[in-house]
Amino acid sequence: MLMVLSSLIAAFTLVQIDQSDTVSISILQDWIYDGGATGARTLLGAVASATVGVAGTVFSITIAALSLAAGQMGPRLLRNFTSDRGNQITLGMLLGTFCYALVVLRSIRTEPEGGFVPHLSMSVAIVLALACVAMLVYFVGHVAGRINVETVIELVSEDLRSAIHKLTAKDPQPQSPPEEYWIGCLPLRDSRRGYLQHLDEDGLATWAAKHKVTIRLLIGPGDYVFPGATVAVVTPPVDDAETAIRNATALGGSSSISSDLRYAVRQLVEVAVRALSPGINDPHTALAVLDRLGAALCDLVPLHLPTGVSIKGNRPVLVVPQVQYDQLLDTMFHMIRQSAAAHPAISIRLIDVLTQVASCERAPARLAALSHHADLVLADARRTIASASDREDVERRYQAFTLMVRTGPMGQFTAQVSSLQSGDDGPETIAQPTGFRSRR
Repeated sequence: MLMVLSSLIAAFTLVQIDQSDTVSISILQDWIYDGGATGARTLLGAVASATVGVAGTVFSITIAALSLAAGQMGPRLLRNFTSDRGNQITLGMLLGTFCYALVVLRSIRTEPEGGFVPHLSMSVAIVLALACVAMLVYFVGHVAGRINVETVIELVSEDLRSAIHKLTAKDPQPQSPPEEYWIGCLPLRDSRRGYLQHLDEDGLATWAAKHKVTIRLLIGPGDYVFPGATVAVVTPPVDDAETAIRNATALGGSSSISSDLRYAVRQLVEVAVRALSPGINDPHTALAVLDRLGAALCDLVPLHLPTGVSIKGNRPVLVVPQVQYDQLLDTMFHMIRQSAAAHPAISIRLIDVLTQVASCERAPARLAALSHHADLVLADARRTIASASDREDVERRYQAFTLMVRTGPMGQFTAQVSSLQSGDDGPETIAQPTGFRSRR
């Protein structure tokens, strides 16, 4: 819309310049259009009809790409296509050129009508037509790349990486008050419904500090609010608390990546789960998703997830539920693990990813959460994988994971040295690494 409005403004402005004779044709004889009125009308008519036709083709290609993305990668990824700048600029250029040609066309007069040809405006129309040809060539290659599943996964992983750096902190966060702190609190209800898209934490915390109360929300960013359900508690009880919460929150029909760290995670997980479905059966896409999820967990290593506790005057005034590390892991791996029963390669890669994350994550609580998911993968593999060889592969990966958790990145080398010193391998093994042993 902005490009269309700009083209209309440019058309009226250039026609006024042509009517004022500010630009001399003799000075720019080789650079601007110097044809007659009939040729100008024919040219602008061709430009207008061609651009609106190509715009229709671009719309058709876009709809086809959206249909493919919705069927193969999930409807929640449509936002990445509709908000793509390349698509928007291409459509804006075509429709803007069409509107520009119509405005300039109405100003052309033949000799019996008064004899006016906007030479400068016609020259700009030719430049815009050539630019539309270039944009069409760009659009075809751009759409072909955007619907590639690897490109989509990378774009969503970039959104996840941005959300991680935006919604986490480098310093440790204050802890929430103990449960007994909320004894005698007043429950607060909300008659609205929808996903919590925005929360004015500073405003609500300031209100709580002013009234000398502490508010604990029971819903966090991205959670669904059910009408009439309890959404918060306040202690000590105070009037107008429900109104303050209602004024500080905004609900909508969908979650938002700006406030919910799990939103981008769910998008990646949906791509993996759809890839593992019998209708698509593309385990390589699921493997790529697992790699991106593991990289996101490695990005989290030096960062602290927010606790949602706001402190004012050395006392907690607001507590907002925030996603914690174990909850984030549940969102990342539960659905993929449950969908990978018939794909041993997914179970193997999942444990490998957990091993790589454990190699750089040494916080005990986080390692315990990683171990929990590794145990779940191993239990599912023992129950669902029919091939003994595949089960042994999962077992070996699990042993490597437990060694990594227990001893760290250097533990595998310590284990190898201990094994060699115990006499399990001969001198030939010591001389030749495993990857270079000669086959005899």
